[in-house]
Amino acid sequence: MPRSSSPSSPVSVAPIPYDPAVPELPVPLPVGATGGPATGIAGWIGADPMRRLVEHFGGRWPEGDLAEVLRFLDEFSARHWDFRGGRERPDAREPDLDAATAELVLASAAALGLTLPVPPARGAYAHLVVLGGLAHACVRRVGYAAHLLRAGLRVTGEVAVLGSFRPLSEWERRTLADAGLPADDTEVDVLDSAVRQVFRVTAPAEQDGVDAGHPHHSWSSRTYRPAGLPPVRVLAAPSSEPRRRRAHTADTQRFWAGHVQLAPGDEVLMVTAPIYVPFQHCDALRTLAVPYGCGIDTVGVDPTLADLAVLPEQTLTPGRYLQEIRSAIRSMRALHDGR
Repeated sequence: MPRSSSPSSPVSVAPIPYDPAVPELPVPLPVGATGGPATGIAGWIGADPMRRLVEHFGGRWPEGDLAEVLRFLDEFSARHWDFRGGRERPDAREPDLDAATAELVLASAAALGLTLPVPPARGAYAHLVVLGGLAHACVRRVGYAAHLLRAGLRVTGEVAVLGSFRPLSEWERRTLADAGLPADDTEVDVLDSAVRQVFRVTAPAEQDGVDAGHPHHSWSSRTYRPAGLPPVRVLAAPSSEPRRRRAHTADTQRFWAGHVQLAPGDEVLMVTAPIYVPFQHCDALRTLAVPYGCGIDTVGVDPTLADLAVLPEQTLTPGRYLQEIRSAIRSMRALHDGR
C-alpha cells in the first residue's frame, strides 16, 4: 500500500472501512443554480470514497472550512496523484500500485462519477456542447452527440464543437490512420472532419476567423447546417494568455458563449468522456453557469454504442483515474475560489 509522510492537520473523522462487496452509491456532482453560485462542492469533496483514498495514501483529513479542505486536497494530490508533471495526458507515467490499492482507486472513481456513462437528465436543451480532446476522443464525442440528436434529444439553439489548434501527436496520427480516418494536423481539424462525416455535411454554411500567424492568437468558426438537425458550429478560440500557452477549454467555452450570446436560463448539455465529467463539469460551472446564469449538465460518451466502435475508448488505468480525481479537485477549488 502506498504511504507517505502525513500532513500536520489532525484527524477530524474516524476511518471509514472499505468493503468491496458493498457497491458505492454515486456521489452527486456540484450543481449550478441558475443565476447563482455553484453548490455541492463539499458533498463531492468530502464523500467517503475521497476520504478513504486520502487515508490509504497516508493522509489525514484536515480540520477547517471548505477552502482549507480544498487547499489540502490540491497539495496532497499534487504529491501523490500527479503523474503528468506538466506533460500532456498521454505522456503521464503509470504508478506501480498493488492490487488492493488499484481496487480501491477503481471503486472510488466509480463512486465519484468517473467511470460509467449517465444519460442526459433532460429531453431538451438550448445548446449541446462537444468538448475536444485527443483525436480518438474527438471522433467518439462528435459521434455520441449525433447519436443523442438522432435518438430524440431536442436542441433549440446549436451544437457547438469546441477544439483548439493543438498539433496532433504521432500516436494520434497513427490512431486515425489505423481507423481509415483523415490524416488531420490539429485537434480542431479532427473535430471538423468528424462533423462532416457523422452529420453528413460537405461544406460550412458560414465561416469566420482570424489567422494571426500563430495558433495562440488565431481563431476559427465553421457552421454546418445538417438536414433535420440543429446547426453545428466547430470553433477554435485564441488563448487568453498567448505568450504562455495555447487556448484551453475555459478559453474556448468563454469564446463560444460570446459568439452564441448565452443567456440566463439557457440549459447546456456538455459531452466529454466519463473520466473527465467531474473536472470538466466544474470548469463549465465556473466559466459558463456562474457568469451567464445558465444551467449545466455534463455526460460522458457511452462506450457500448456500436456506432462508435471505429475508434474504441482506451483502457483506463488506476493511475489515470487518480490523475483525473486530482483534476476534479483543482477544478472545484478554482470554482469555489472564483478563479
